[in-house]
Amino acid sequence: MDNKDSEAEIHPLKTEDVKAQENHEHYVERRIVKSSGLSRLSRWRTAAFFISLFLCLIIVFAFSFIIPCPERPVSERTWFQYYNKTVPYPFLALADVSEDKVQDVLFAFKSGNSSRFNMSCLDEGLPSPCAFVAAVSGRNGSVLWESPAAEEVQWLQCDIQQLGTAATPGCIVVERPLSLTAVNLNTGELLWRQSRDFGANYTVLTPLSVIPDVDNDGVQDLMIFLTKEGQVKVFIYSGRTGQQVGSTGSLRVDGAARYVRLQLHSSSSYFLFYTEKSVYAYSLKDLCSAVVGVEVKLPSFQLDSHLEKNIDHVTHLLSPLRFEDIRYLTKVPGLSRDNIFVVDSEMAKLISTKDLHTVWTLNVSRVLSEPLLGYYKPDAHGVVLESEIGPNRKKVMIVESESGAVQWELKLNSGAGSPGPATLPTADHRSAFLMWGDFQEPGNETRPRAPLQKLYLFHPSYTNVVLELRNSTDQIIAFTAALFERSRHACYVLLRGPQPGEEPGPVSLMKRKLKEDVAVSRVLWLRRTPGDEEQHIRDRLYRMRFQSRD
Repeated sequence: MDNKDSEAEIHPLKTEDVKAQENHEHYVERRIVKSSGLSRLSRWRTAAFFISLFLCLIIVFAFSFIIPCPERPVSERTWFQYYNKTVPYPFLALADVSEDKVQDVLFAFKSGNSSRFNMSCLDEGLPSPCAFVAAVSGRNGSVLWESPAAEEVQWLQCDIQQLGTAATPGCIVVERPLSLTAVNLNTGELLWRQSRDFGANYTVLTPLSVIPDVDNDGVQDLMIFLTKEGQVKVFIYSGRTGQQVGSTGSLRVDGAARYVRLQLHSSSSYFLFYTEKSVYAYSLKDLCSAVVGVEVKLPSFQLDSHLEKNIDHVTHLLSPLRFEDIRYLTKVPGLSRDNIFVVDSEMAKLISTKDLHTVWTLNVSRVLSEPLLGYYKPDAHGVVLESEIGPNRKKVMIVESESGAVQWELKLNSGAGSPGPATLPTADHRSAFLMWGDFQEPGNETRPRAPLQKLYLFHPSYTNVVLELRNSTDQIIAFTAALFERSRHACYVLLRGPQPGEEPGPVSLMKRKLKEDVAVSRVLWLRRTPGDEEQHIRDRLYRMRFQSRD
């Protein structure tokens, strides 16, 4: 011990150097240990990163090449379906029967047996020939099902979402004498049939109305109106079984009646019955209570205070409204509620349902078809009117619903039985308008002849042009146009053949994609403007996109 102390006194710096060297060695050892731990952690992180990357690549590879992506159905641009020795009925309905997100076509025809399936009228206890309902694939035109449904069809409606014990989508077939037949939309299977004889000279008011579940069986019900000799009879039928619910309601009117259903706001539903001179208003709750016999409580239903103030609650007349000869009454959506559009023998007028004042009037006479809604301006409703202006002559007008101003018009030759117009919603928030007739260019008038049936396309982006899409020499029984897929595949459908009551003959059902006709269409100038070229117009309308409106 004394030697060490002496050594430290003799060589003090050497002692310090030794201590410093010892401290440095300990520090280096600690750094080595720490660095070794960090190195191992870093290797684990690197390994985890590459493993995650490898798993991501495997997943991407699997979804890209191994697991097939869901394929969107490829729809044929044009298809035909032919029938022999049949008579079609003037009804066309569109619905997704095959659940492939493509609209399918439903129609009815009279025949002795099914031309595609091994079934006959006798299979359902019906005399032969009878009425079949058929569903045809909108994608390729194949027949999905055919079902014998009635002796004679008065009406076919396929927008009913709940029918039968399984509450499946379905169609209702109305026949005379009154019989209701419910058919499964997806299979054509008969769900139920109910018959009742009301005698002669009655008229079923269409469309049938789907109402909330009144009999509490978990399925929506149907409200049906029959008019006869100044009366409207009201019936409710169970959507589940077809049995009548309650008794029969009776409404007094002053003539042959028709009706329209108004949705004044989300929880207020009213029915307007109109004759030549009068309009009657009933709430859904009033009609249900009259049929069932006790007050019916409908979930979230509310009376409309504005309309109720103008209803005479003894006669149910909308007292401020007086007309001479009502031809058509329809609803036109407003900013917050439906308004009433009335066409009589001399004029058309828009009436506010808030206070029943006339918003505007338009002189128009001899209107030929039900007013149709479309969009001439973006998101602004317009009304399409077809009026007779002479023998075999008509005028097509697009009228702005807010002001009554005529936005566009076209005069056409037109024969009896010419199909009504149709509209398709476009991506620019307007509409493409389809109309039938025979346009004669100025200066090219010829001697009078039977008008041809030609289909024309008009879009508001070219107010001076219409496209002639196709000619049809066959007798057209029914015509409609729709988007067969959401926001795409704009098509029209033609049903051609003998009229009901004529001898059976060949029948054809055709779906045609609109763009196929636009590409080869004929450009007709209503007035020439500098710089417009026919092919440029054709190309632009061919590229026109469509957008579904919910």
